[in-house]
Amino acid sequence: MRYKLTVEYDGTPFVGWQKQEGHLSVQSVLEKAVSIAVREPVDVQGSGRTDAGVHAVGQVAHFDCATEQNVYKLRESINALVRPHPISIKSVEAVSDDFHARFSARQREYLYKIQNTRFPPALDHQRVWWFVHPLDEVKMQQAADLLIGKHDLSTFRAAQCQAKSPVKTIDELTVSRQGDFVFIRIKARSFLYHQVRNIAGSLAYVGCGKWTVDDFKHAFKACDRKQGGETAPASGLYFISVRY
Repeated sequence: MRYKLTVEYDGTPFVGWQKQEGHLSVQSVLEKAVSIAVREPVDVQGSGRTDAGVHAVGQVAHFDCATEQNVYKLRESINALVRPHPISIKSVEAVSDDFHARFSARQREYLYKIQNTRFPPALDHQRVWWFVHPLDEVKMQQAADLLIGKHDLSTFRAAQCQAKSPVKTIDELTVSRQGDFVFIRIKARSFLYHQVRNIAGSLAYVGCGKWTVDDFKHAFKACDRKQGGETAPASGLYFISVRY
């Protein structure tokens, strides 16, 4: 039997999604909890690997087990077993054995959240990028529009990225403001390592006036990470959802 999990977590205390020997990860906590709940060892596979400090509201994972499970009871059991770690199972579904959390995905969505105030965040500490200088979200959107479609995104690719190609297709990229917060939403089938955070950092350069839109275009077309903006902090990044 194969089961699909929809997972929410605060990434602050974790080294990321992926298991790392001797470190606390979301995957390792989930595997331990699910294994106890179904009374057999399981391998939990995620739809994407979030980095240390990155959050999720709609991460998807799957696992196989030998016995049929009551999905409601299983969700309650796992949620009890993951405590006190900041992980919540939002749903458990039985799926066909050809479903794969990672390889069946057709689109992933991320949100980058910026608190644009002179005062530091209190309630959202470690859940936003605190950016003091005023941001012009209209100019940020003008720059973001340049990235829609299929492009070489080397300027926004971290040096440690193991992807075979820097060419990716961005389906949607929007910048909006709600009060003191600026939101960057991006949808694509797959992403390069640190791509969203590097894009957010470069868009912030445009928003605060450090760069013009033409400067952003020049950096993007250079296909050189050294020409790009800073890497925005992990604290502002959220894995939102996966479409299959």
